[in-house]
Amino acid sequence: MNKKSYFLLLILLSLVFKYGYAQNQTSFKVIPLGTKGGLDESNLSAYLVAPAGSENFICADAGTIRHGIDIAINNQLFKGPADDVLKNKIKGYLISHAHLDHVAGLIMNSPDDSKKNIYAIPSVTEVLRDKYFTWKAWANFASEGELPRLGKYTYVRLKENKKTDLAGTEMQVTPFLLSHGPGYESTAFLISHDNTSLLYLGDTGADEIEKNTRLRKLWEQVAPLIIKNRLKAIFIETSFSNKQPENQLFGHLTPRLLMVELNKLRQLTGQEALQKVSIVITHMKAWDKDEQYLVNELKQVNSMDLKLVFPEQGQLLEF
Repeated sequence: MNKKSYFLLLILLSLVFKYGYAQNQTSFKVIPLGTKGGLDESNLSAYLVAPAGSENFICADAGTIRHGIDIAINNQLFKGPADDVLKNKIKGYLISHAHLDHVAGLIMNSPDDSKKNIYAIPSVTEVLRDKYFTWKAWANFASEGELPRLGKYTYVRLKENKKTDLAGTEMQVTPFLLSHGPGYESTAFLISHDNTSLLYLGDTGADEIEKNTRLRKLWEQVAPLIIKNRLKAIFIETSFSNKQPENQLFGHLTPRLLMVELNKLRQLTGQEALQKVSIVITHMKAWDKDEQYLVNELKQVNSMDLKLVFPEQGQLLEF
C-alpha cells in the first residue's frame, strides 16, 4: 500500500468511526416523574425530557410533579432543592390531553411554579382554560380565561404537523392527533433536537377500536425517521391486559393492540430498523401481581423482538 492509499484509508476509517459514534451516542435524557395510569396519585404520567448534556427540560404531561422531583433528587438526578427544579429546570409543559391523571401535578404545583408556557392543541387548551384554571375550580394562573388572570402560564396552541420551538430549551415539538375514545382528542408529540427525536404518545386507542386511522397516519410520519435511525424512542401506553373486554378499553391499548399497531409501523420501516428504537411502555393501570402479569403479557406478544423498556419513577433513561 502506497502512502497516498494509506492516508485515504485512515480518512475513510475516521469517517466510519465518526458516523457510527454519532448514530449510537446518547441524544436525550428522560426523567420519569410519574409512569402509571390512574389509582396512585403519587405516580401519574409525567416525563422530563432534555437533550443529553442539557438541564433545560420540557415536561411531557404533568400528572405527578413534586413527588417525582423528590424521588429524582433522592436518586441524585438533581441537586435540588425541589423548588429550584420546578421553577428553573422545567421550562414548560406539553399536555397531551386534559384528563386529571395527566394534569393534576401541573394544577397542584401552580402556586409555587414560575412563568412558563403550556403547549397543547386547541381542544386541550380549552379544557385547561375553562374547567381547571378557573376561580371556581382552583385559581386562574394563566393569561387567558376568567378574571382576574394571574398570568403565570401562557397557552401556546399547537397546530397539527407543524413544528414549534419549545422556549427555554434546545428542542422543538411537532404534534399529531390521537383518538382517546369517541370524540375525544389526545396528542402525540415528536420532540426533536438537532437531527434526532423522541416520540411521546398521550393516551390512545387502537385504530381498529377507534374506527379511524390516526395511528396509521402517525406511523407514516415517523417511519422515515426510524429508517434513518433518527428516532430514538417511542413512549406509548399499554393500560390494560388482554383480559380487558375491548368494549371497555375507554380509548386505551392492550398488549395485543399495541403489537398490532407496532406491526403496522414495522411494515413501513422494516423490522431491523424498528428494533433499534426503544419502546417505552407508559400508563399501565395495574399494580403488584397484576402489573407483573401485564409485563409478562407484553413480553410474550413481543414476537418482533422489540426493545421494550419499563420506566420507573425517578430513574434516568437515556436514548
